[in-house]
Amino acid sequence: MPWLKHITRAAGPAPEGEPGSWVSDAAREQFMAAYERVFARWPQPLEEFDIETATATTRVHAYRPHPDGAPIVLLTGAGGNAAFWFPHVAALAEGGPVYGIDLPGDANPSVPRALMTPPASCAAWLDELLGKLSDRPAHLVGFSYGGWVALNQALRAPGRVASLTLLDPAGLVSPDARFYRWLTISGLATLTPMPLRRRLARWLDLPHILEPELMTLMWAAIRGYRAEPKKPAILTDDELRAIDVPVLLVTGARSALLTPAQARGRASLMPQAEVAVVPGSHGGFDRIGELNDRIVAFIKSPGRRPAGSPAGSADKGKQGLTPATSPDAASMFPLSRYFRYRA
Repeated sequence: MPWLKHITRAAGPAPEGEPGSWVSDAAREQFMAAYERVFARWPQPLEEFDIETATATTRVHAYRPHPDGAPIVLLTGAGGNAAFWFPHVAALAEGGPVYGIDLPGDANPSVPRALMTPPASCAAWLDELLGKLSDRPAHLVGFSYGGWVALNQALRAPGRVASLTLLDPAGLVSPDARFYRWLTISGLATLTPMPLRRRLARWLDLPHILEPELMTLMWAAIRGYRAEPKKPAILTDDELRAIDVPVLLVTGARSALLTPAQARGRASLMPQAEVAVVPGSHGGFDRIGELNDRIVAFIKSPGRRPAGSPAGSADKGKQGLTPATSPDAASMFPLSRYFRYRA
């Protein structure tokens, strides 16, 4: 949509066959200033370091008040970075050391040296990364495209995977016109005057578009970085049946990507999957406090479902979550990852 690119001044995708790259040094500096401001919202002490693998230099952010547990690895959606996990990190760290991963190929300090999106290449990169993080299998927590990364890992290189928590993941169904309509409207909503934006935030179930620091970071990414296009393949029924690690699949009741019925249907194919339907939309889960509690409980005891137990039975009664008390818990992730999302 050329008109949308003109309105937003988006940098557009990386040229075909090339890794992601910055538009200019000035664009990178502007992004990094906004990035550091959002990372100030992570709990402290925060550790940051780079891990070298065969295909990338990957920035990792660690919060480890309980360093001896199995690692909990956070995988962001398309176009994003680990900064936006700040409402979740402290709670998840009760289950073990938390590592936020800046996926190479998107706007963040990681540096790709090859394409990162081909399924085999993505799995090889993450397997090497996980091996350097810990000698214990990791609990992968992935949102949207990050959910596809987690599913792809459990399918292609499951040896270092302890469990999957999938937050409205890509890769289970093909996005339809409803998703792309929501995507366009949500992106444009961030450019409207604040009085109108407040109304749109309620309508779209995206309260985080009211947070200036997050929107500044989002637009610095959209305008400053040519991201590697994301085209996650839809997993087949047989591929889902082959994923034999415990899975918690979370979808928003108003998600434009993955409806509750679709989530239950696809999860029923995975031997150890359960489904939670929570209030909110794609990228706008409304009650983060209790969602965090649900994820931590799953990570601490991700046991097998009994034989014959239908996927989705675990979500009974879970839609009545009480509101989170922290203002930071009102939202999930901003829309930078969606603007260039292609599935």
